[in-house]
Amino acid sequence: MPEEKKRLYIKIGVLLGAVLLTGLIGGVVASSYPNWYSSLPFKNSLPNFLKPPDSEVNSSKEVVRTVEESAVIDAVEEASPSVVSIIAKTVNFDPALGVVTDQQGIGTGFIVDSSGIVITNNHVVCETGIDYNVLTKDGKSYAVTKIDTDPANDVAILKIKGSSFQALALADSDPKILKVGQKVIAIGNALGQFQNTVTVGVISGIGRGVTAQGGCGGQSEETLQNVIQTDAALNPGNSGGPLLDLSGKVVGVNFAVSTSAQNIGFVIPINRVKKILDQYKKEGRIIRPFLGIRYRLIDPQESAARSVPQGAFVSSVVVASPAATAGIEVGDIITKLNKQKVSLSNDIVTILNDVVVGKEISVEVYRNGRSIALKIVPREAD
Repeated sequence: MPEEKKRLYIKIGVLLGAVLLTGLIGGVVASSYPNWYSSLPFKNSLPNFLKPPDSEVNSSKEVVRTVEESAVIDAVEEASPSVVSIIAKTVNFDPALGVVTDQQGIGTGFIVDSSGIVITNNHVVCETGIDYNVLTKDGKSYAVTKIDTDPANDVAILKIKGSSFQALALADSDPKILKVGQKVIAIGNALGQFQNTVTVGVISGIGRGVTAQGGCGGQSEETLQNVIQTDAALNPGNSGGPLLDLSGKVVGVNFAVSTSAQNIGFVIPINRVKKILDQYKKEGRIIRPFLGIRYRLIDPQESAARSVPQGAFVSSVVVASPAATAGIEVGDIITKLNKQKVSLSNDIVTILNDVVVGKEISVEVYRNGRSIALKIVPREAD
């Protein structure tokens, strides 16, 4: 065959092959492109006129996530089954309808033991005459059979019927480990109706002091020192829910939010809760030391301005209380308790978390310009 004819046949063959390949590609691309093209083993050998535009090749349907996004998603998926909504059940009599049962979501909690131990805030479950249930993410309801509270720390421990629950792991909230700027995740029953709502933020501050209104019954106030501040959005109903690190471990319990500013929420450090939980598991109940005083902390600025030491200014003493028996008087400034200095970052509530009921401890008070050493025996709070 003449060489010129052979070259002509080759060109025709290549052209026909290209036409057939174009039709093949066109037929497949309509349904599965660009994934089909991306997996084509000989795509680099195709002539340019058969290759699709680069913009289309790069528009893969595969979702690309950052490391941080993946960590948040994984943490939420792992933790959500352990986060519960606290439901309050009340029975009332309506003149028109008769007996009416009302159920309302009032807060959040999280499971910390497979036997059914749930952590939440005291102010979520402090109302008496109410039956409480917890609702898990999968819609299952469990009756609360026992409630133990620690109002001073705004912590409550619930026991629910059941077993083999998935429990959350607890992190270390020591300021040497927990850092300002660290990414955190809040999960809660927002507004009492949006179950397992997820918000993300950072640790905005550590060692804050805050007085929160709307305690038990919505009328009282509670002051907590040395708490965590976060900008993760917290809403009514988030109280008692967990604040998680990116590994899905609990760094704190959400308990309050500023109503005069946006994205300023407050969280009880989980290390404080751990001590209460350990005692509960050991004793079967929360045992709280009681001194019998009301006090206000004196900060460094007041201390310098008034020429008095930092500490807890005693505003009242309960009659026949351990404090009264020890000789503590109104107007005293407690500067040391159990050999620890009393300050904004180490207040009396924090110190009492390490005190054993019935065991004598030392106390130093500043009175009329001099320091007085006393002994006090805390008793169990009612």
